[in-house]
Amino acid sequence: MTRQPKITFIGAGSTVFMKNIIGDVLQRPALSGAKIALMDINPQRLEESEVVVSKLISTLGAKATIELHSNQRKALEGADFVVVAFQIGGYEPCTVTDFEVPKKYGLRQTIADTLGVGGIMRGLRTVPHLWSICEDMMQVCPEAILLQYVNPMAINTWAIAEKYPKIRQVGLCHSVQGTAMELAHDLDIPYEEIRYRSAGINHMAFFLKFEHRQADGSYRDLYPDLLRGYREGRAPKPTWNPRCPNKVRYEMLTRLGYFVTESSEHFAEYTPYFIKEGREDLIEKFGIPLDEYPKRCIEQVEKWKGQAAAFRSADKIEVAQSKEYASSIMNSVWTGEPSVIYGNLRNNGCITSLPDNCAAEVPCLVDENGIQPTFIGDLPPQLTALIRTNINVQELTVAAMMTENREHLYHAAMMDPHTAAELDLDQIWSLTDDLLAAHGTWIPEWARVSKKVQAA
Repeated sequence: MTRQPKITFIGAGSTVFMKNIIGDVLQRPALSGAKIALMDINPQRLEESEVVVSKLISTLGAKATIELHSNQRKALEGADFVVVAFQIGGYEPCTVTDFEVPKKYGLRQTIADTLGVGGIMRGLRTVPHLWSICEDMMQVCPEAILLQYVNPMAINTWAIAEKYPKIRQVGLCHSVQGTAMELAHDLDIPYEEIRYRSAGINHMAFFLKFEHRQADGSYRDLYPDLLRGYREGRAPKPTWNPRCPNKVRYEMLTRLGYFVTESSEHFAEYTPYFIKEGREDLIEKFGIPLDEYPKRCIEQVEKWKGQAAAFRSADKIEVAQSKEYASSIMNSVWTGEPSVIYGNLRNNGCITSLPDNCAAEVPCLVDENGIQPTFIGDLPPQLTALIRTNINVQELTVAAMMTENREHLYHAAMMDPHTAAELDLDQIWSLTDDLLAAHGTWIPEWARVSKKVQAA
């Protein structure tokens, strides 16, 4: 009997995301008999996820089996693939802290999970737990591939590569393929007719090529059409979220000549140009959704209440193929059937204009040999320069954790483009103090401070 893969899902209480990944896996014949180990520290969410996976198996007629775990190392024993999707500290208290404390200094954010003071704090909470997973993997499944879906993606991937270089890991995001689909929608072109090549870092990669396949088999550059559509007011078209009109990225296209692969609400806080105290005209002009992530968290919690009840009462669960790369990677590694994905790995010279040790997001070939990144070479200099401003923050945050030097957290905040554009040095130091104090035991002991958060 052919051995079936074991897939361990750490953070299985992220039930909707887990449903998409496992649903994709079970639709692949080579993976449909997998042993699926679900692990979460929340018993109720773990039980809800078991219900969903059981009904997915029934709906698809798969032969997969399920294990439930509250113990991380037990869940990882003998795993071939490890999927991680969790949020340390949750929406409350930690995400609320990441937004409300900076507001007292006049520093406003949109998502705050990747860069800026919110991203730094999220990395500080998250990386130690990722390291604990890597430590367990080294003991019980050293050859497994870690599929990392947690933000801040670049900081996480960089930190894992620094401390656990033998772990086979990739950071995964849907921003590249998701943005390509959005642009195809804006252009009224079927996504299947689009060809693209992207490179950079997570949430700040750019389409180096974006083309449309013609009837004769040739390809036409679509950048002139995107620029024309924006200047004539035909793009961007409305998206799923009316709070996020996607104008920031189009404006940056006119300045840089290339389109970035993460959303306008994200990109607005990665740069110093759009969110400025006393410039409500900019907020209105570009439709910048301040406090967007907390709003989404509240909406998702409310939506899940209905979804959980619906999943529990349903005989079968509708299954559609998602745009996530996880099942494609597993299938290619397990069967040898090649595929191409966009992944985040240690740069190692793939993008020659960026540091070797940073986490780069590039196209990767996947087969039985694992995940193999593609050589890109130099990026256009204006893209390299902008990306480096984000790498500065990532590098200092990772350095703080690797050396347990709290001062580097202040240095990271000091280098953040948005924070530095809004606050002076004393404010940055005081804000960082307050954030570290407010996070208390959610962050490592070496990073804690005793200063009380200032009253509003």
